[in-house]
Amino acid sequence: MADRPARRADSGEPGAPGGHEHSGATRQGPVVARKSDYAGAVYGSLLAASVVAGAGTLGSFPRLKLVLLLLGTGVVFWAAHVYAHLVGDQLVHQPLSGRELRRVCADEWPIVQAAVPPAAAVAVSPLLGLGPNGAAWLGLAVAAAEQVGWASVAVVRAGAPRRLVLFAGAVNLLLGLTIVALKAALH
Repeated sequence: MADRPARRADSGEPGAPGGHEHSGATRQGPVVARKSDYAGAVYGSLLAASVVAGAGTLGSFPRLKLVLLLLGTGVVFWAAHVYAHLVGDQLVHQPLSGRELRRVCADEWPIVQAAVPPAAAVAVSPLLGLGPNGAAWLGLAVAAAEQVGWASVAVVRAGAPRRLVLFAGAVNLLLGLTIVALKAALH
């Protein structure tokens, strides 16, 4: 079997989405250096925005329930991505090891991490004098801003020209605003 490059790579920065050390060799050969993959963070941010928008269609949603829904949805989608990767790809190419399971879990963890800022915004919204509806809008705004931010960081870190950074930011802003429009239309 030919050497397979690692699916994601490490930026060398602690806390970077998908960034972690992965060195050594597999039975198939040396492991390729890894860089950060921000896809999980962008996806998780869009997921969090969708959760807030969907919850908002049910009317006024208690803050604690919205916080738990955001975090719980992040964890469930993280587990689904881990499972899909392991079953859909990993087991086909090589036997599953504890090390590989930990790597895949870490690679997909940014999906959960992306739910934290919107959940925190909802949790602290009373300190800003916001009611439940205002808390939902704040959570949605944080999720959309986070999505644009992670997408822009990913493109910058890839060394893309400024016009591509602006394009990626605009596309992700459009996706976020689409969710905002859906929330407004359904509310």
